[in-house]
Amino acid sequence: MATREWVLKKNCSISPKQLAQAYAALCMASFLVAAYFVMHGAWVVMVFALLEMSAVAAAFLYFGRHATDRECISLSEAELLVELVQAEQSLSFRLDPRRTRVAIPEPRQRLIRLEANGERVDVGRYLTERKRQEFAKELNRELAGYRLQT
Repeated sequence: MATREWVLKKNCSISPKQLAQAYAALCMASFLVAAYFVMHGAWVVMVFALLEMSAVAAAFLYFGRHATDRECISLSEAELLVELVQAEQSLSFRLDPRRTRVAIPEPRQRLIRLEANGERVDVGRYLTERKRQEFAKELNRELAGYRLQT
């Protein structure tokens, strides 16, 4: 059987580089307004601008760190390889495709559970509920071909 691969990832509308550019523009606008008020004696506005831009920087750093999170699932003759990447940290799981069971999530259930030889992996973090159901059924169909070979 041929190798099959799925990549499940976040739908990010802005790249980390674009995020940095947006932050620079936001800082410039905020500090220009704050500088105007400082020149007119309201120095406390600059303090709030610094606090505001610090909070925005923390949020943007968190977003940028998780912008490339993904789940890669590869099915081959030898294995079902599941790679989970979150905040640039990667975890890999190798499951036997002949023994892997797919727990199709019930409505409102969070993730798809893959089980083989006592090892469990949850996937589908970046899919909508409907897409999660479809993916679980598709993966189950693909694995059924491997189970028939034993």
